[in-house]
Order: sequence, then C-alpha cells, then structure tokens
Amino acid sequence: MFRLEPVAAHHEAAFVAAARASRGLHHPWIAPPRSPVSFRAHVKRYSARDQVSYMAVDTQDGGLIGAVHLNEIVYGALESAYMAYFAFVPYAGRRYMRAVMAAVIEQAFGGLRLHRLEANIQPGNQPSKRLVQSLGFRLEGFSPRYLRINGAWRDHERYALTSEDWQSRTRPASEGSAGDGDS
Repeated sequence: MFRLEPVAAHHEAAFVAAARASRGLHHPWIAPPRSPVSFRAHVKRYSARDQVSYMAVDTQDGGLIGAVHLNEIVYGALESAYMAYFAFVPYAGRRYMRAVMAAVIEQAFGGLRLHRLEANIQPGNQPSKRLVQSLGFRLEGFSPRYLRINGAWRDHERYALTSEDWQSRTRPASEGSAGDGDS
C-alpha cells in the first residue's frame, strides 16, 4: 500500500538517497535531483500553481516508491498537463508505479479537473511505454530532439490520455447499460 504526498522539504534526505541509489535505473531516461541543492530547487519549482509533484510513500516502511509530476498545467480551453514519473530502487519493476500513476490520474481528472494528460517517452524506454499503454494512453506522435536530458537533446514519443478515455476504462461494466435500450 502507498499514500500520495505533495513533494515537500521533509522528503529531502530520503529523496536524494533514493535518487542516488536509483541512478543506474534512471539513466539515460530521466535525471531526478540527486543533491540537496537540486532537491530544494525541485521543491520550489513544484510550489508553483502550474506544477504538482506527488511522492508515493510505502505505508508499511515509509520508503519512497517513486514520484509523479504534473508539469505545465494549463486551464482554460486546454485543461492539460504533461506527466513525468519514475520509481526508486527497490520498488521498480514490482507494479507499484501502475497503481501510483492510476491514483495520480484520478486526481488529475477529478480534483484538478484536467481533460488531457501527455507522457513523452524516449523510444527505447520499453518499460515506461508498457506502463502508460497499460493505463490507456495512446501513441499520438514522435517529437525529434524534444527534451534535453543529461545534457543531450533526446527524441520522444508522445502518448496521451483524455478524461473520457480514462472514465470509459474505469467505469463499472454495469454503468451505462441501464436505459440504453439493451433490455
């Protein structure tokens, strides 16, 4: 089991230690903060109105499972955000992140009232692509030299999920059948 918490200063020591221990897992895909200074900048960034960072905390031992960020939240006609995420060792590959991301998606489409989420993933990151596909994200396109990671511009594939897509996946099968003329 896990709980979601907004990233905060009290996560610093555990986050930095987990990011350092997970460097081999994350490279070359993502570069989370691995120093106290970069972590403090991270917390400051995610205190802005258009950014949200959730920490997934193991309720049994208090360990950090991973993080999910909603970046560049835009309201108005777009109602959208970019989703970034990563697990920490030893939780990676143990299906925690699927449940964590589903909880954040619920929050994005529910409490935050967003309509669309995008996840931009490097083409070679098969585990990440499988993860978003298992949650209903669809491949929409390819963006060459899209994002600079570890000092290099990297190509990304663009996956997206809308609130309607999510609701159709999570709605119980019995819902929607009453009154559709299928009696």
